Amino acid sequence: MTPVLLVLNAGSSSLKFQVFEMGEGEDPARLFRGLFEDLDGSARLLIRDGAGAVVADETLEAPAAGQEAAIVHVAAWLRANSGGLRLAAVGHRIVHGGLAYEAPARIDAAVLEDLERLVPLAPLHQPHNLAPIRILQRHLPDVPQIACFDTAFHRLQPEIAQRFALPQALTEAGVRRYGFHGLSYAYIASVLPQYDPALAGARIVVAHLGNGASLCALRGRRSIATTMGFSTLDGLMMGTRCGSLDAGVVFYMLRELKLDPVEAERMLYTQSGLLGVSGLSHDMRTLRRLAASDPDARLAIDLFVYRIGRELGSLVAALGGIDAVVFTGGIGENDAATRAEILHRASWAGFALDEAANLSGGPRVTRGSGPAAWVIPTDEELMIARGTREVLGQIQREPA
Repeated sequence: MTPVLLVLNAGSSSLKFQVFEMGEGEDPARLFRGLFEDLDGSARLLIRDGAGAVVADETLEAPAAGQEAAIVHVAAWLRANSGGLRLAAVGHRIVHGGLAYEAPARIDAAVLEDLERLVPLAPLHQPHNLAPIRILQRHLPDVPQIACFDTAFHRLQPEIAQRFALPQALTEAGVRRYGFHGLSYAYIASVLPQYDPALAGARIVVAHLGNGASLCALRGRRSIATTMGFSTLDGLMMGTRCGSLDAGVVFYMLRELKLDPVEAERMLYTQSGLLGVSGLSHDMRTLRRLAASDPDARLAIDLFVYRIGRELGSLVAALGGIDAVVFTGGIGENDAATRAEILHRASWAGFALDEAANLSGGPRVTRGSGPAAWVIPTDEELMIARGTREVLGQIQREPA
């Protein structure tokens, strides 16, 4: 039977998954990709094959939904519809790996305990990332599970880029800049030479722009600095997250507005960003449609672009110059207007927008001899499949 890898990316009310054939080539081959949405209600399952054709469109009626029901249903669907395939391992996207994990790791009791201790550092992501691990331990106890970390790509940053100006005791307790979106940045770093060999050693800022958003400075395809820090709340304004914020605002919210910590956390994570500023939506597509007639929608877009421009300047300073910027993520890959506005704001660095190329999606969207801008689709799931296959190979090579 053909061994395959199942890649899981679990959220609070959704479950993304992909199935890869391990193969012998440079990369595992994608066989299926699927999405379970609205796991708290009547969950919808949509699965496409490697060519993009829909092969399943189903609904699980509440209360039969939920993360466990979704995972069990996916496993049953694979058994019933992918004859000749054998599940060799499951790879998980884990948002936070802390200081200990610089590479993918096989999950055992000790690793799971480590990752549980990191829940306070990523309270809105880590619990949902870890829940499928326990579910699969109950249902498929003999299948190896591999953790792939969003923080790992940034672990080799210069120490000075990881520090806050706080007492040493807090730093030693783990209060430092970790950085996130590392699976996306690692993928982009791996494919840069395919677009231009000169990018391999260049000074690059990658803009991962979506509902979650951050920038990462690369030199020689390694992370030098990034806008997210201790948590996924830092840096750029996002769909529902505020981004960088004076810590005094939090004290004001607690002391003067009488919010408790849970209410303040909810406001900063889920009621701010594009949604909070516009009062309308966290979705850039919706705001673009409304911007001409609604000043609050326009303000939200303008603030999003402004914050990117400021943070871009800080990363150019960290790099000592810039050779290219790369746009990726849902907004970065698909929103030509946002790319244009960012590049116009960054014209001081020498970017010259090629409007026709930008409207067509690039991949190169600038002209002239100055810094280049590229549009490169990310593939976090493929990075997880790569890491899972690598760790599985190490396991198989271990002496019996």
